[in-house]
Amino acid sequence: MTLISFVVPAFRVQGYLRECLDSILGQPYGDLEVIGVDDASPDGSGEILTEYADRDPRVRPVRLAENVGLGPARNVGLDRAVGEYVWFVDGDDWLVPGCLPHVADRLRATRPDALIVDHIRAYWDNVGVRSAMSEVFPAPPGAVTFQLRDRPETVRLLHTAWNRVVRREFLAERELRFAPGWYEDVSFSYPVLLAAERIGVLDRICLNYRQRRTGAITRTQGDRHFEVFAQWHRVFELMDRWGPEVAALRPAIFERMIWHYLTVLGNGARIAPELRPAFFARVHEDYVRLLPPEDYPVPPGLDGVKHRLVAAGRWRTFSALRAAHRAEEHARRSVRRVRRRVLPVARRAARGARDGVLGEYYRAELRRPLDENLAVYAAYWYRGYACNPAAIYAAARRLAPQVRGVWIVRRDRVASLPPGVEYVIAGTRDYYRVLARARWLINNVNFPDHVRKRAGSVHIQTHHGTPVKVMGLDQQRYPLGAVGMDFAALLRRMDRWDYSVTSNSFSTQMWERAYPAGFTSLEVGYPRNDRLALATPAQCRQARAELGIDPDATVVLYAPTHREHLPGWRPPFDPDRMREVLGPSGRVLVRSHYFHDRDRRPRGATSDGVLDVSAHESVEKLYLAADVLVTDYSSTMFDYAVLDRPIVVYAPDWDAYRVTRGVYFDLLAEPPGAVALDFSALLDVFRSGAFGAEPAEQARQRFRARFCALDDGHAAERVVRRIFIDEPV
Repeated sequence: MTLISFVVPAFRVQGYLRECLDSILGQPYGDLEVIGVDDASPDGSGEILTEYADRDPRVRPVRLAENVGLGPARNVGLDRAVGEYVWFVDGDDWLVPGCLPHVADRLRATRPDALIVDHIRAYWDNVGVRSAMSEVFPAPPGAVTFQLRDRPETVRLLHTAWNRVVRREFLAERELRFAPGWYEDVSFSYPVLLAAERIGVLDRICLNYRQRRTGAITRTQGDRHFEVFAQWHRVFELMDRWGPEVAALRPAIFERMIWHYLTVLGNGARIAPELRPAFFARVHEDYVRLLPPEDYPVPPGLDGVKHRLVAAGRWRTFSALRAAHRAEEHARRSVRRVRRRVLPVARRAARGARDGVLGEYYRAELRRPLDENLAVYAAYWYRGYACNPAAIYAAARRLAPQVRGVWIVRRDRVASLPPGVEYVIAGTRDYYRVLARARWLINNVNFPDHVRKRAGSVHIQTHHGTPVKVMGLDQQRYPLGAVGMDFAALLRRMDRWDYSVTSNSFSTQMWERAYPAGFTSLEVGYPRNDRLALATPAQCRQARAELGIDPDATVVLYAPTHREHLPGWRPPFDPDRMREVLGPSGRVLVRSHYFHDRDRRPRGATSDGVLDVSAHESVEKLYLAADVLVTDYSSTMFDYAVLDRPIVVYAPDWDAYRVTRGVYFDLLAEPPGAVALDFSALLDVFRSGAFGAEPAEQARQRFRARFCALDDGHAAERVVRRIFIDEPV
């Protein structure tokens, strides 16, 4: 028999589900199954479950015809489980690496009905908060089991389904299942503890409980939080049914109920002000109706005061106490903010008078009406006319001519602009004016921190690649690749986004995970790839001619990515040796990452048949000119795949890169073509012709099906119709 069945319900968790599944399937323990329940999720969660099932037989996906909610979805998984134990793991949480052998050892050694494991609250700012395990059990119980009446303090552990591994036959014998509605954990987890003959505790952190910045029920206001009352009523109804068996535990359970009610009531992200009096009244009603005859352990201090006010039904006093406490907290935070601002204010005062004047001008312009027909474009920190914003700009000129497009560029990049493109120079009065007055702001990176999001303005983040390496807040886990990053500022910048343009469902999932904000994803393909999808043979010949390359030459484009964790390091690559392997008709184009344009090195031919094209204004033209792309972890592979030409992954530092910089998927397991792990192997790929052989071709087609399905030549049009013309995508 399989030891553990993981039941993973999935609803709107596409940004996190891969990490959850990887954390289970990647454990150094294989006696498990994963039942992924797609609860009619409107995002890509169901496709992710199917994808994992296709490559790992331990994954069994279930697709529900309609959304039933978390509790019933868990029941569906429970009914299909075959394991001796069941572990309900939510699709946005993830296991700690290496925890499962310890769980399995404890299960086999003690055979508990329920094994409670420790967890950590993992916040989006990379802060982890320990659970109450060490407070509840200052001395860990060890490898023993007990009943709840012997250790009643166990009820003070968080009442969730995912921090306990439960014996499946025990659940069937006691007919314990999840009820529908919110707070479904309450009416499952407490009855499990009450009914279990053998409870175990594993004092080891096994699960990361993700504290989502957006999208979580615990951060959603509404009257559905009143469903908590029905869940607690189910607990007491079971206790009434079980009678003397659990009577002695009623006071402890009652105290937990009042604690939970007050926790929900005190959370402003859940109960809106206008609903608090009614919620408090329900708490008072349950207090009076369910109070144990023998009383219960009232907590000390302020919490005890709250309990007594609930008992008396004194909402006004309770509310006044809460307001006073909040005012005190606000005062303390204000003092801390003032202290933090002293130094920045001093620094700002030391800046030049010109910056102060321009700042005042910008603030004055912010008070003027928006220009309803003005769109501001930028790319790569004002490096020029490029990437997705350029494609959207061109499509807007054709489809929405009423919109006036203005580009922001650095002074040294003005000459690179195409004729007829209106622009302003970064840092000038005109720059601040258009930033303040534009209705639309389109960028493939973030605008500077000083840019304010105005009511009525629309910010479009187009990004500039499908992510291989981790991005955004996920970089907090890989500090070597995030040196100097201000994640608090990043949060403020992403909160300006109204739309996030994505090239495929994978990108949508990763951007929603890396940038947890309230934007709307436009999964339409990459506008910059329209040019590639619609390219003609004549355009390809023209691209070669502009580079001085013969039509019959074999052209290899080498385009590595930047290593943030290794500044200045370049992968070992000898273009002259590559040129020799290609033969007399071979040509090698070398393009460094755009970050390296700061080096100001001269560009051009380095030797016969080798050309440094790092300064070339259009990477798309380089794609058209090339027969083969060689890259490592760069997003160029996703763009070039649109052309359906050979791609070679050259990854000499793969192991170090994925550990220090972090990656979103195993590039070596799902490559777009042939793979080489050192330069000698790379040369062999070309000597043998493996770069164009059938295995490489099949890998590329799988890659294209996954990442390039939307790149049909009309992505820019879809963006323009959505954001400028307000047509649905």
